Amino acid sequence: MAKKDVAAAAKRASAALVSSGSRAATTPIWFVHKANEDEDLAALMPAQRRWLENIGWESKAGRFALIPGETGELSAVVLGLGEQAGDAPFDPFLPGLLPTSVPPGNYHFANPPSDATLASLSWLLGAYAFDECKSSKANKVPRLKLAKGVDRAQTTAIAEAVYLGRDLINRPATDFGPEELEEAARHLAGNFGAHAKITQGHQLLSENFPLIHAVGRASDREPRLIDLNWSGGGKANRSLPKVTLVGKGICFDTGGLNIKPGNSMLLMKKDMGGAAAALALAAMIMSAELRVQLRVLIPAAENSLSGNAYRPGDVIKSRAGTTVEIANTDAEGRLVLADALSLADEDKPDYLFSFATLTGSARVALGPDLPPLYVDDDALAAQIQAASIRVCDPLWRMPFWQPYDRLLNGKIGDVNHIYESPFAGSITAALFLKRFVNDTKHYAHLDIFGWVPSKRPARPRGGEPQGARAIFEVLRILTS
Repeated sequence: MAKKDVAAAAKRASAALVSSGSRAATTPIWFVHKANEDEDLAALMPAQRRWLENIGWESKAGRFALIPGETGELSAVVLGLGEQAGDAPFDPFLPGLLPTSVPPGNYHFANPPSDATLASLSWLLGAYAFDECKSSKANKVPRLKLAKGVDRAQTTAIAEAVYLGRDLINRPATDFGPEELEEAARHLAGNFGAHAKITQGHQLLSENFPLIHAVGRASDREPRLIDLNWSGGGKANRSLPKVTLVGKGICFDTGGLNIKPGNSMLLMKKDMGGAAAALALAAMIMSAELRVQLRVLIPAAENSLSGNAYRPGDVIKSRAGTTVEIANTDAEGRLVLADALSLADEDKPDYLFSFATLTGSARVALGPDLPPLYVDDDALAAQIQAASIRVCDPLWRMPFWQPYDRLLNGKIGDVNHIYESPFAGSITAALFLKRFVNDTKHYAHLDIFGWVPSKRPARPRGGEPQGARAIFEVLRILTS
């Protein structure tokens, strides 16, 4: 099933747009700001304004109305944008409500918002649905005719990449293990002329990836390290900046011998959300042909139970030579990332980004919608955070608080991989990862949730490759 992910995502994203050059009639969508309500509504016909009055429509954020024509046809759609709160902008993703709210047909933005590109992207993201496991598929989605000035290819490519990330996370674990994650990466690599190398099973030991092997050895699905390489200059161009992405690819997490309770295991198919975000970002980078040397490293495994599962109290030597004391087998993500980060660091990249559904503490601190961002450079942190707000893919900086690093000191090994306390769990996890990054110029870690718990504009409930669009925006600017 994984082989069709990329192609399927492309077709579905494009299906939400009116064909380029089409002359088909389109229904106008009018946006109404509460502060400019009279002015915005003045463009409507008197009968249409009377209809809105009669149904009691208000221009509150997200309130929409379908306005019928004289013969019962749909003549217009009106969407309220609400009232701006101080300097906070209107939610640019509100148009993403409409693809699942208006009937099938062709539409256009009659008075596009200030950022027509982001509004158009929100339409595409709002049209997403994962129905592979349903007997009946979704009906045809409404189609949007893009406003002048919106780059169709770039906007669609970003939407396709997000679709890919969502598809990978949403897929049930029975259909999507380490092998299928490898297939998805290989297929993506093939689409863009990238090279993929796989280190699998016992080869992980001979190639010195002992932590990845230890986490995945209890499963009958062999663990592996996926290593994808691509150059924005066609053939490898050593003068281009090196950008490396590392994504946690735990395709299902039982917690290992520290087994999770049932409720906590229910969403563990999403524990490869970091890998999905890394692959989605890679798709954006390669589609845009950014001038970088791109490398994507995905340690892929299942954290299962069997007689050969790794145990609490074990001490395992990492790729970097550091001995890691295992306190809890349910903190497996940071272990597989440690070996992958060590490999990445050996190449001394200019920028290294790790994506992982790593800690519940991150959700306690900031909730599911706002992933913590750990960065070792103030200027880069400011760029990332500003870009994340600008493209509506928010991140919030948290500190690599060095005084807490002492909490990870091992009793019988060099380092304990988890601080057994209810405090500062996301920070200590980030500090553990940072111990394996020494020669990289700039390192950023994103502790994402990878999931939308309840439907919001442009963000249907389900998998979400958080942070991918934000980091792409930063890299796009840095390499332009």
